[in-house]
Amino acid sequence: MNASATALWAAAISCAACSEQPHSSAVTASPPGWQCGATGAGSPKWAMEGDPTLGRPVIKQSGAAAYPWCIKPEINLADGFAEVRFKSLAGKQDQAGGLVWRWQNSDNYYVARANALENNLSLYYTQNGTRHTIQYVDAPVAPLVWHDLRVEFKGTRIKVFLDGKRYIDTQDSHIGGGGSAGIWTKADSVTVFDEFNAGALLSTP
Repeated sequence: MNASATALWAAAISCAACSEQPHSSAVTASPPGWQCGATGAGSPKWAMEGDPTLGRPVIKQSGAAAYPWCIKPEINLADGFAEVRFKSLAGKQDQAGGLVWRWQNSDNYYVARANALENNLSLYYTQNGTRHTIQYVDAPVAPLVWHDLRVEFKGTRIKVFLDGKRYIDTQDSHIGGGGSAGIWTKADSVTVFDEFNAGALLSTP
């Protein structure tokens, strides 16, 4: 993660074009500047909360739903990157921190997630509300520790990085065109997020 990146709440987001707020039938209360909800059943709880280790607010998801998400509605990227810092705090079923991109609506988007219970990193596409696995890889994801998660996407090529190391480099064509980007968790994961950023790539991935 670029140390000079602005904090999550004031991140400078570059995009080729901006769209109206995406439609969703699962919208819940959202921190300022975000649109939050979940894919599938449940009650996500997204809120800004002070982090004593950072001395500033972070976004925290502390509810429980199939796939909670929180996106920046002004983003519309077909190609580019998204990145965030996350820390897994708790969860009996899951302890996930993730990124979404090419987010069309609550039921259609890509997601990359790290799991502190399973020590792995995975890439999915969600289509018509159903999540499909593209690739799993083993990766160290310690709980209660900040991690950097980044995705780069151009055309059908997708790269996923954790703590600066590239773990996934693959091709997938299920979701094309522009879409929003944001953050994601799963099930009962209690996860905090900081320093979200998204924009155009300076070079071809």
